[in-house]
Amino acid sequence: MPANPVLPGRHTNLLHALLHHLRSWWHMLHVGSVVLVLALSPGSYTPAFRQRTAQHIYTSTWQVMPWFTALSALLSLVLIRIVVVTALSYGLSQYALQMVVRVLVLELIPLSAALFVALRAGLAFNAGAVDLAAKPPVAHRKLDLVHLRSHLTPRVLADAFAVLALATFSSVVVLVLAYLTVYGLSPWGLPGFTRTVGQVFDLPVSLGFALKTLFFSLAVAVVPMAASLETGQQRVTDTIQPGAVRLFIVLFLLEAASLAVKYI
Repeated sequence: MPANPVLPGRHTNLLHALLHHLRSWWHMLHVGSVVLVLALSPGSYTPAFRQRTAQHIYTSTWQVMPWFTALSALLSLVLIRIVVVTALSYGLSQYALQMVVRVLVLELIPLSAALFVALRAGLAFNAGAVDLAAKPPVAHRKLDLVHLRSHLTPRVLADAFAVLALATFSSVVVLVLAYLTVYGLSPWGLPGFTRTVGQVFDLPVSLGFALKTLFFSLAVAVVPMAASLETGQQRVTDTIQPGAVRLFIVLFLLEAASLAVKYI
């Protein structure tokens, strides 16, 4: 019986697709490590580098912080009210504040800040990366360290800082709103409030929260930039922003790992 030529061809295509995805992930890790080394190198911080980084930080953080904080505060206030009223109706008011802190501050606020920065900034600077990659084929396998240091590294630092700043400031606003919702304007609820928040933010949880937010910021800053470089090198045109799916996968894995460590 003659062999079916379709099956070997299908297996070959699957193998090529798998190798392509593995090369893409390796390219992302390689470019990300190079950019992080450049960001941590003292020699990178020339006056022009500092000025460019400050401009990107102003654009990606300070310009959007007021209305991002207002939007997150509005949504958080609705969720806080729902949680508090539901807890009161079931006689579980002593757990309402802990639930608000765990759900909003520990989980939703860092993830929403990461997604916001990714959609607004992390996936929107592809023009500079593609310009770097759109070179003759000789330069395709080498990274232009000068361009990475002077143009892309400031954007990486700005995007990472934006996630950290938005998540931190929004968390403080949510805690204030939670106190006002539960205790009102009375100062007598401060001892109980600080005790409850302190019980939630013990040392392991605080360390996990800081690490998760840091990893979110690195993922948002590095993954789209590496994908943009790779897309420009391969001359690929797609309606989906480069690295979008990969970034969401990384964020999902980080969030799942955080939940597994804390609750399993």
